[in-house]
Amino acid sequence: LPSMQTSGSKPCPCPSFKLREVASMYFTMIAVFLVILVVALQGSAPRGSDFPYKVPLDPQGLLELSWNVSYPEQAVHFQLLIRDLQFGLLFGMSDRGEFENADLAVLWSDGHNSYFGDAWSDAKGQLHMDSQQDYQLLGARRAPEGLYLLFRRAFSTCDPKDYLIEDGTVHLIYGILEKPVHSLQAINISAIHRGLQRVQLLKPNITIPELPSDMKTMEIVAPDVVIPSQETTYWCYMAELPDGFPKHHIIMYEPVITAGNEALVHHMEVFQCAAEFDSFPHYNGPCDSKMKPDRLNYCRHVLAAWAMGAQAFYYPEEAGLAFGGPGSSRYLRLEIHYHNPLVFKGRHDSSGIRLYYTATLRRYDAGIMELGLVYTPVMAIPPGEDAFILTGYCTDKCTQLALPAAGIRIFASQLHTHLAGRKVVTVLSRDGRERQVVNADGHYSPHFQEIRMLKEVVAVLPGDELITTCTYNTEDRSRATVGGFGILEEMCVNYVHYYPQTQLELCKSAVDPGYLHRYFNLVNRFNDEEVCTCPQVSIPQQFFSVPWNTFNRDVLKSLYGFAPISMHCNKSSAVRFPVRIASQP
Repeated sequence: LPSMQTSGSKPCPCPSFKLREVASMYFTMIAVFLVILVVALQGSAPRGSDFPYKVPLDPQGLLELSWNVSYPEQAVHFQLLIRDLQFGLLFGMSDRGEFENADLAVLWSDGHNSYFGDAWSDAKGQLHMDSQQDYQLLGARRAPEGLYLLFRRAFSTCDPKDYLIEDGTVHLIYGILEKPVHSLQAINISAIHRGLQRVQLLKPNITIPELPSDMKTMEIVAPDVVIPSQETTYWCYMAELPDGFPKHHIIMYEPVITAGNEALVHHMEVFQCAAEFDSFPHYNGPCDSKMKPDRLNYCRHVLAAWAMGAQAFYYPEEAGLAFGGPGSSRYLRLEIHYHNPLVFKGRHDSSGIRLYYTATLRRYDAGIMELGLVYTPVMAIPPGEDAFILTGYCTDKCTQLALPAAGIRIFASQLHTHLAGRKVVTVLSRDGRERQVVNADGHYSPHFQEIRMLKEVVAVLPGDELITTCTYNTEDRSRATVGGFGILEEMCVNYVHYYPQTQLELCKSAVDPGYLHRYFNLVNRFNDEEVCTCPQVSIPQQFFSVPWNTFNRDVLKSLYGFAPISMHCNKSSAVRFPVRIASQP
């Protein structure tokens, strides 16, 4: 067996053992157990119903992960299908998909025997056996399609070398061993075939509502697309509801993935177009093509969103998302993100989203409300920041004016930033106290955005505040990042799905522009380099000319933390409720 290395003493309340001896005995038993299992257990695959969530780990689909979540046990059970086992693999979790400082389960072979153990990698990527074995091997089984490996991991292990599994995005990492290795420490993780996959591991344990007998389905799919032979493609397809299609409620939707393309279809969204246009041109092609008609940019109202690893999305039994009927556009835009890192050529695809809808309208129309920051350059992030925080407010004055007396119920949420976003959280505050987290993602990735059903419905009453905070990393940037629509500009948004629908469509804030003007004046007073504050110079240009020393950074943080805000409390028609500037809560 390879040599062991302990990971240090464990904090209370964890028990204190002679960890090296315990780990050695446990690891030896696992290694023998696995060899016996792999040789002896031939047969059929485990039941899929035991592991309801599934995602391909690699682009070729050679590794397929399934899992279930036990909230009573506070544990995740994994089933890993290895279709072409060579000399082992690494599977694990890390903060953002790095192979350094990662928490790993490792299966490896020296060419004679197979071994399994819980390991960790240090800041240089060197592997070490963990003195506390928290990936618990439950079984291994050979089947015609490959080797099934079953193991268990608690959410929290009280081991400083282990990843804490929590709500939100989890960056899963994998590596394939193509040659025998004589010990764990001999594995060079920089030299193996490896990758990452993002998932929401801790799925909500919701009760699936009963579906009505008159339910119908509609598939919004892009017909026979030849997936371009490039790593990233956004494909747009225009669909049309039947003429005179009356109002219905969408009560559920699920992905339709062409068989064999499960590892290439990264995420999909269906948007409804703006009702003010009578018609939209047909289009079936790349979203960034110069041939795409500009009018398609007016198809922005999200009806459905799916990301890899997500299951069917259900609306609560008392609500549905309205589409069709008067005042509703007949035109829909399907957008598919293909992720093709191996640059497969000639792969045909007809994926999309299947909508389940009913003409028997439910009690409430569901609505979608934008929380967070207004899309404006007055909110900016200096360059070289590892964790810069911006906060947007939906204030008590806005909810007091716009929400019904009985309030609303939030049942799902889609968090959104651009490329610098690292964390997003929305909390509900009542009477000046934070009462409840609406949605939080401490490992947020802009490359993995989905509408997530909440574990419990959040009641928002008139006078409540909804506070959305985003954390950004701009260490790779040399100039300020301003708010806006461009991919290199930033956003901080939570699209909350709720019922009953109200007129309030947007409840967001930004710093009062007058106070930002004072900031630029202050910068001029205390710095040798002049920042032009003339009216004809745009706010982005003023930010780009700021010398980003510690003083200017700290003053900007203070400004965003304490200056009055400009409140946007907008109706669906983009007309504002009469709420403007407010002090920060």
